[in-house]
Amino acid sequence: MLTAHNPAAAAAAFSRYSLGVEVPPQARWLFVSGQVGVDPEGRLAEGAKAQMRRCWQNIFAILAEAGMGAGDLVRINAYLTRAEDVALYRDVRDEMLDGAAPASTLVVVQALAQPGWLVEIEAVAAAA
Repeated sequence: MLTAHNPAAAAAAFSRYSLGVEVPPQARWLFVSGQVGVDPEGRLAEGAKAQMRRCWQNIFAILAEAGMGAGDLVRINAYLTRAEDVALYRDVRDEMLDGAAPASTLVVVQALAQPGWLVEIEAVAAAA
């Protein structure tokens, strides 16, 4: 079981995520490479929201193959290419995580590795 840490002595989270997440001893760790809005057939989803949802679908597929789910996410790092998509990203993340609140970093970058990619999300998960 993961334990969230959100102490009153630190600034509160700016949206739904945990300031720290503790992993129990002997847990299995899974490091998920950055996922982009490309489906299994290699098609890029159209628009920021669709790409964000596809990133999460890819992450959940990887978690499922490892016998894990959203509740096992310890940390996520997200990279957006447009600052105007921050609020949309938070809404999609909260919807897709369905109550899970891993530690989180969100960064706006100039570009990702391929033109047209608007978001990339990497994750770390752990399960007993």
